[in-house]
Amino acid sequence: MKIGIPKEIKNNENRVGMTPAGVAALVAHGHSVVVQHTAGEGSAFADEAYAKAGATIVPAIADVYAQADMIVKVKEPIEEEYRLVRQGQVLFTYFHFACERHLTEAMIAAGAVCIAYETVQLPDGSLPLLQPMSEVAGRMAALNGAYYLQKTKGGSGKLISGVPGVEPARVLVLGGGIVGEAAARMAAGLGADVTIADISLPRLRQLDIATPPNVHTIYSSPANIMQLLPQTDIVVGSVLVPGDKTPHLITRPMLALMQPGSVLVDVAIDQGGCFETSRPTTHSEPVYTLDGILHYCVANIPGAVPNTSTHALTNATLRYAINLADKGWRQACADDPALARGVNIAGGQVTYKAVADVFHLPYQPLNL
Repeated sequence: MKIGIPKEIKNNENRVGMTPAGVAALVAHGHSVVVQHTAGEGSAFADEAYAKAGATIVPAIADVYAQADMIVKVKEPIEEEYRLVRQGQVLFTYFHFACERHLTEAMIAAGAVCIAYETVQLPDGSLPLLQPMSEVAGRMAALNGAYYLQKTKGGSGKLISGVPGVEPARVLVLGGGIVGEAAARMAAGLGADVTIADISLPRLRQLDIATPPNVHTIYSSPANIMQLLPQTDIVVGSVLVPGDKTPHLITRPMLALMQPGSVLVDVAIDQGGCFETSRPTTHSEPVYTLDGILHYCVANIPGAVPNTSTHALTNATLRYAINLADKGWRQACADDPALARGVNIAGGQVTYKAVADVFHLPYQPLNL
């Protein structure tokens, strides 16, 4: 199979779909790989490293799409890429279809096979291709929340750790999954007083045992959240409903409960966001203030640390990419139910029920 690695063109997206080491593994399996010129530059991977790994370097993104049977990338195609996608072409990337109707309709019209990293799901419910970026995003969420608490950045002027004789900042993490635990651990490591809210009592018990003493747990309910907001300096929204839109846990009226200069960090913005007042932002313009509260809603947080992120992503995706290339997508998905759950669109049909439901589109169960 011929695999294509295009350069990401979303705003300030410096990650790349695969490291040179990943390319070398695909080549060792007998496949050919085309990499767009400077695709890895933002992640500190030179063209020469890809060429040494066995890839062919091509000048333009159109060349990658035209030659490749399977595209491996990081973020969903943006509008200028839609016309490049071919019928039957496999796209293996993060899609987050549930909050992008235009993208969904474009991929249906293209007849592509869209395998979304974020819905590849193991029998235990875990999401192996979302996990590495969730770990990065959670850690970055705590760091960015601390950064924007600075008065010079529009925040309340609190130091997240406090100092002897002065209390640390208080952080509320909504959702106790991979992102939430990573955010809580990072914030706790910085010295904050942290509370994790979740609706799963077994998960709260796990977190209570596994996290540092300055991390507390609470059952997630509107009443409990509203009780905590007046004393909270940073809220990290990290709730995930796989493949579906995220519920709004903080409404606009609830912002009035918070102190001016507090910070909301919405890690779930790719799936619609945890806060009613969230709208996607970019690394070039990461924050806005509404009702006195800073909102950080960057849709590709791990893109700020692309070298680490690309290594972590390739570690997770490579074995799936090899299976897709070795067997073809149908056989690979037939052999691996977790990978089959990643197929959101195929042959002009929506094959992931949550996506079909959110846009009131016909749902066609995947037939392998």
